[in-house]
Amino acid sequence: MHREIEKYLLDWKNNPRRKPLIIRGARQVGKTYTIDKFAKENYKNYLKINLEQDIKLKTIFENNNPKEILENLSVLFNIPFIANETLLFIDEIQVQPKAIVSLRYFYEQMPEIHIIVAGSLLDFTLNQNQYSMPVGRVEFAYMYPLNFKEFLTSLNENTLVEYINNFDFDKNFSQLIHSRIGDLLRLYFFIGGMPEAVSMYVETRNLIEVEKIHSNIITSIEFDFAKYGTRKQQDFLRDILHYCATNIGRKVKYVNINKNVSSSQLKDALLRLETSRIIHLVRNTQSANVPITQHQDNDVFKPLFMDIGLLNHIAKIKLTDLNDLLTDYEGVLSEQFVGQELIANSDFYDEQKLNYWLREAKNSNAEIDFLFQIGNNIFPIEVKAGKHGTLKSLNVFMSEKNKSKGIRLNMDLPSLAKDLDIKVNLENKNELKYDLYSFPLYFAGFLKNFKIK
Repeated sequence: MHREIEKYLLDWKNNPRRKPLIIRGARQVGKTYTIDKFAKENYKNYLKINLEQDIKLKTIFENNNPKEILENLSVLFNIPFIANETLLFIDEIQVQPKAIVSLRYFYEQMPEIHIIVAGSLLDFTLNQNQYSMPVGRVEFAYMYPLNFKEFLTSLNENTLVEYINNFDFDKNFSQLIHSRIGDLLRLYFFIGGMPEAVSMYVETRNLIEVEKIHSNIITSIEFDFAKYGTRKQQDFLRDILHYCATNIGRKVKYVNINKNVSSSQLKDALLRLETSRIIHLVRNTQSANVPITQHQDNDVFKPLFMDIGLLNHIAKIKLTDLNDLLTDYEGVLSEQFVGQELIANSDFYDEQKLNYWLREAKNSNAEIDFLFQIGNNIFPIEVKAGKHGTLKSLNVFMSEKNKSKGIRLNMDLPSLAKDLDIKVNLENKNELKYDLYSFPLYFAGFLKNFKIK
């Protein structure tokens, strides 16, 4: 299974100024598999240690002497550490926080040794770590479930990926190809991007087996809650998990989660799930220009789930009855898909945080699903599940913020409406012209490819 991050890892390997690399991502998004594959294809020697499986290895990192650490590992595993030809991969590094601290000394004293680390609860540990982080001596990369491009590639649909990549508004987009991609998009909605689920479908085409994998992953996630705190805190985490899965795209209201629990306790649980990348919070901002966080309200947000396939499993949508599933839930899935794609297709070195815009005013409420930055420009993105739908909220935003370009994602063919005339009922603003870039939903992960100008 090819992952796009592999090229980034190769660039890291070949960079003479590389630092120890910390891979951050939720449980079972493919970190270990991808690093194994990359190592076997690009290194003469490879040593992988798992500090959770072999707990005795923790003692090796009790001191911060990288030469001694490598000598011990070399003897134990009979693997020589040759400069620039050996990769050391430390999995589940969060089990021994001192190993994280040691990365500083590897960078300073033995930069010729290539080191990658990862862990299923690493992000939580990094935020709780009582030891000083090796700031400036490590670099980070972020992994997510397979995006739609990677899903298509796994199905050997590379030509469809290239067709989308090569699109421009001067050419017609084939209706037949659009329908074909739409069918595969619907499939991705329910299989999702968890590597094990995608691999199972590729090998068997059996959706019942995919459901079993989804169930196992959710169970594993809930078992992990025992590592987050007290029994009550674990219960709060489960409440939040199931609430978020059934309230995608809705502003979080703590009273709707559990009216018998204080908002501060529920917020703490919510932020723990965000830290562990099980959910993503899309925060409200009133800014329409960079920096987008300038007018961000950290107390107003709506949730996205880590993976659209897992979301459907928690929502009890059966993959064997997809043909009967229509209308009501597709708007939720469309917003989840777009948000997941915007996150997963960001630069690997940069953690993508999403924002949305909300206007709550008498007789003129409006909401833009996402505000997305391309270069130094902020574009509003309106998401529609079908081919049609009003642009009332987008029109209000464009008028209030005096923007000239907006993006709509729906299930129609791509189109560009130049100088679209709109009328809005806002004080001192009645008419406005703007350009509307309309793309199929499956273009969400390709938006940075197109020059919107």
